[in-house]
Amino acid sequence: MSRTGPRGRYYALTVTTKYYTHFVTDAGKPRSVPGSNEWSGVVELREPLTSARANRELRSLLAQSFDLDSQDIRILHWARLH
Repeated sequence: MSRTGPRGRYYALTVTTKYYTHFVTDAGKPRSVPGSNEWSGVVELREPLTSARANRELRSLLAQSFDLDSQDIRILHWARLH
């Protein structure tokens, strides 16, 4: 989406899609604090997840953020926020 600003300049507006996620990470290492591998929060994406591949796409994104392999992420719950 773009919008014309002052003096005819175009400004891009980024519209994000927000998702609540609840997931656990497993890097094969024992954790010192119980539950320290369980996470929840809001993730903002530039494009909405596709319904057919949503779990895989979200796992891949989270794995990149945590510097893990996607198989080290297990999503317990996700939901699009409105």
